[in-house]
Parts: sequence; C-alpha cells; structure tokens
Amino acid sequence: MTNTLRSRVLLTPAQLNTMMSEGRDLIILAVQSINPYTGADSIRDRRIPGAIDTEAYEDFQSPSSPTEGARPLPEVAVLQAKARRWGLRPEATIVIYDSDRSMVAARAWWTLRWAGLPDVRVLDGGMPAWLKANLPSTADKPVPTPSDIVLSPSHMPELDADGAAALARSGILLDARIRPNYVGGPTPAGAPARGHIPGAISTPAHDNLTDYGTFADQDALTGIYEAAGADGSKPVGAYCGAGMSAAHTVLALAAIGIEAALYVGSWSQWAADPARPVIRGGRPG
Repeated sequence: MTNTLRSRVLLTPAQLNTMMSEGRDLIILAVQSINPYTGADSIRDRRIPGAIDTEAYEDFQSPSSPTEGARPLPEVAVLQAKARRWGLRPEATIVIYDSDRSMVAARAWWTLRWAGLPDVRVLDGGMPAWLKANLPSTADKPVPTPSDIVLSPSHMPELDADGAAALARSGILLDARIRPNYVGGPTPAGAPARGHIPGAISTPAHDNLTDYGTFADQDALTGIYEAAGADGSKPVGAYCGAGMSAAHTVLALAAIGIEAALYVGSWSQWAADPARPVIRGGRPG
C-alpha cells in the first residue's frame, strides 16, 4: 500500500503543514470533546492556525434514541446549517483533528463524507502530534466565512440491524469494541444484553493505533484486517457500542484501500431489542 492511498484519508502533521504552506484550499475543523475512553478534555487553549471549533457530541450525532441507538446520525438539515456556519465548501479539502487518538475525529470524518463532502481527511495523531512536531499553533479563534453548501445523506455505505446480521453470515462483520464487551458476561437485571452479534469478529479499534496515538503503518493495518478476513475478497462492515469506534475502524480500512460499511446504531441499537440474538464468549458464533 502506498502513502498516496493513505494520505487520501490520513495526513501526517508534516503533510498538512506543507499543504498549508502551499496555499491549498483547506478548511480545518477541531473536533472538541471529553474523550469517551479516557475522560480527558480536548486541547482547547491552542489550535492549528485557522481551525474552526466543532463539538463531537453536538455536531456529529443526534440525541440518543431507544430504537436508533446511543449516537444516531444528525438530521441532514441540522448538519447542513452548521456546515454553512463553518464555511464548508465541496471544492475544499476538509481536515479534521481531535486531541486523543482520532476517535471522535473519525466519527466526524465519516459523518461529513456520508453527507456528501468528497475530500475529508483526518490529521493522524491530532493536536498532540502537531504540537510534538513543533508546528505553528495559536490561541486565536477564526471567524469563518459562511457558505451555501448543500448536503445530502447516504454517500457512505451503511448497515441497519438486519444488514449487519446478514453481513456477518455472508461477508465480514467487525466488532470494534474492546474485547471484554465483545466477550460479554452476566447482565444486570434490566440492563441490555452483553456479548456480540452472531458471526461478528473481534477487532478492537484501539489495535489500529500505536502507543503514540497515531495509526499503525500500512503493513500492520493490512495484517490486522487480513487476519480477520477483511482483505477485499468479501464485503466488510463494522460496528461498536454506538458508532464511534467503528468509524475509526472504517477510517483505518480506508487507509489501506478497503471499503467498509458502518452500522451506526451498533450494539446500543442491537441490544435494545431482546428478540435479537446475542453470542457470548471469545468466538464469533
């Protein structure tokens, strides 16, 4: 796999800095959040020059729903209004970063691609990698020039619950949660079932990353997903708890040239229906 393939979705700090120096048509979005895995807040006192603030849990999802899961997709009209305020334009390259392992940046990447933006990329390693590279940063917040962009849904492959179940039988369905959630165990009274979708293969999204919070190299990512059967010979999909870690997996797969569908509702939707089967243990089914 070539660096060109990877750079279509993942940029190193050096690559982004070069694009900025060349005067490329860029719009940079800082995705702010309390990290769902560590509890740490984003780096808010410094930003890449020109970066526009967005909020992960307000801008790239709708409120939770008993039938749609914990993090449904935003309504397109709502997202479009925000994209116009941010000044997004379809001809620009949109670069997204966060402050911790690209977990929330990946969901923003997927959502904007789903809404029809053709060139969206993630800064590999986010703000920590940018600062570590001693590249320019500022405390100044820009005032974006509004746009009249028109968004529309379904530009990325999606799965619903039935589609996820079918893909687990006919293709490759990847479970991006941490392995204890996949294995499952006793369920407290009144709580959703624990375990995994029958036939799903455990590939935790954290395995996409190095200890430094950047994505693993091409050979490592290819090896991880080939071992799970995601080698391009069968259709691939991914789910997690609520459609965030799975977006990270879809991004990692895109970096090695594998297209994967996202089950946005993920386990939070699947387990809400007691009629859906649940497998416990370390094997797919």
